[in-house]
Amino acid sequence: MLHRFRVAMVRPGRDRLTGRVEVDEAYVGGVEGGAGGRETDTKSIVAIAVEIQQPRGFGRIRLKRVDDVSKDSLIPFIQDAVAPGATVHTDGWQAYWTVPDHGYTHERTVMRQQNDPAHVVMPGVHRVASLLKRWLLGTHQGKVSPEHLDAYLNEFTFRFNRRRSRRRGLLFYRLLQQAVATDPITYRA
Repeated sequence: MLHRFRVAMVRPGRDRLTGRVEVDEAYVGGVEGGAGGRETDTKSIVAIAVEIQQPRGFGRIRLKRVDDVSKDSLIPFIQDAVAPGATVHTDGWQAYWTVPDHGYTHERTVMRQQNDPAHVVMPGVHRVASLLKRWLLGTHQGKVSPEHLDAYLNEFTFRFNRRRSRRRGLLFYRLLQQAVATDPITYRA
């Protein structure tokens, strides 16, 4: 039943992120270890997009499990999550070099050339990645299989994007409305 609710947490036709948006990827699940930062055999890769509010704070987020950290995986994520015309802030990873070709203003920060650590230069994605990992560890004891990870990401996104809601009962009501309108899903699907 929870998986059915997690599917309903993603509203069809939801607005894409706007303004200044930080985009990066994180690794979740699996076993610690490996060298090279972006190399992994056992972890799942999660693309993260976070609206940055001025003068400070974070807006909405989008999360998605991606197959790899190539341009073919990350650019479609950006196109699905971020509205054209937005400013996309990324690290210096080569997969992001074509972001301007898709209608975005691109801010690129090469981390190796920075005196500040990555969590200071790009606080939004690193804070969300940290909260996501802590939530998965606390709620699911860190045991998240890749085939169910997307459902957990949907739930985390739903909760995070509604963290400032003053009407908690209305959130439950909206979730039930979306659950009724969502097509049935089987366990196999």
